[in-house]
Amino acid sequence: MKQIIVALLILSSALINPKNVIANVSMPCSSILEPVNTGFVNAKGAALVYKVKLSPSFPRTSISIQANHLPTPSSIGEYDSFEGFVFTQNEISWRFRLYPTPEEGSPTWAGRFDEITADLANSKIEVRFSNSKTGNLGPVVLTGSINSCK
Repeated sequence: MKQIIVALLILSSALINPKNVIANVSMPCSSILEPVNTGFVNAKGAALVYKVKLSPSFPRTSISIQANHLPTPSSIGEYDSFEGFVFTQNEISWRFRLYPTPEEGSPTWAGRFDEITADLANSKIEVRFSNSKTGNLGPVVLTGSINSCK
């Protein structure tokens, strides 16, 4: 009985190989995030996408975002921060908080999410206004695509 269980474990680990789960994007890669509004002339960002192995389980995909020269969150409504929002249309989405650096004037906003197990093909990456108290997401400030990841 033990031999059958061991054989099944070995067979399943060969069939369920983490390399089969990798998105159709060569990783590691980065994507430039561009402003959606011409009023945010200096706003730009970058997303870094790569595989991480943080536990004994299979590797996950990590996405980190750095965004510069964003407008003040409260400039367009009741927002007090920014969030990274990554999604595949009509399938799945992830959101994670971006934190400001202590720079004067216009801080750099950055954050990451390390727990993605889904295929990211055709996913969009966004930086959006956010209200940390209500959890509401606001309009998109920066946007990019996993397909432009190089």
